[in-house]
Amino acid sequence: MGTRRPPAPASPAPARPGQVLKALGALALILALGSCAVPPAQSAGPGTSPPAPGPAPAAEVDGAARGGAADPADPAGPRSGGDVPATPPEAPGFEVAGAPRQVTVPGPASPPVRLTIAAIRVATPLVRLGRERDGSMQVPADFAQAGWFAEGLVPGEVGPAVIAGHVDSKTGPAVFFRLRELHPGDTVQVERADGAHLQFVVEQARSFPKATFPTAEVFGPAPWAALRLVTCGGDFDRARGSYRDNLVVFARLSRVSR
Repeated sequence: MGTRRPPAPASPAPARPGQVLKALGALALILALGSCAVPPAQSAGPGTSPPAPGPAPAAEVDGAARGGAADPADPAGPRSGGDVPATPPEAPGFEVAGAPRQVTVPGPASPPVRLTIAAIRVATPLVRLGRERDGSMQVPADFAQAGWFAEGLVPGEVGPAVIAGHVDSKTGPAVFFRLRELHPGDTVQVERADGAHLQFVVEQARSFPKATFPTAEVFGPAPWAALRLVTCGGDFDRARGSYRDNLVVFARLSRVSR
């Protein structure tokens, strides 16, 4: 008798093509977060933060064996209120010990209900966002709350899930006013209706002109469970009544607990 081969390890489930196409189509026309279109009461224009490093290694799901990863250290000096330059991190050399393991959430997808970002003191329930009549993504009616784009992916699924929020209102800062202060290594917590707590690690933050927003880059397929946090940024165009840019924070799932 021949030797029995052990079964090959299962691959992570690919992103559902239909949902990826929905996410792309919803923002192909406009991703302006139009209702951020109010001048800040008291705010300074964003400055510049250091370039983002490469992707952070993913940790193990709670309950599995892991080697005890240390918390990422804060960059030296005070946080600056600026976006990371729109330059992708330089790829590392090919001599690496191994690729980070894929973190997934067991069981069926469940909608997110709460977002917490300790580094910038954000704690908000998440409302469901669909599309406006012109095909653009809706924005939260409440300036103090963020929203999840429900026509895209659920946080924890393989591919990019999208959460959006206002930067300010006519009366002052809104829920994502300090989003520009996030640095690579900062963590973002998403709680889902099924009781799962997802920890995402920030990889980079980039600003894009609304007129040339790279929809495919931000909302296109990703080989891991990713999160995009989106708000307005850049200079305020008083003639149009809106900000000229969008700020996007890119994060990757690193840990799941219940």
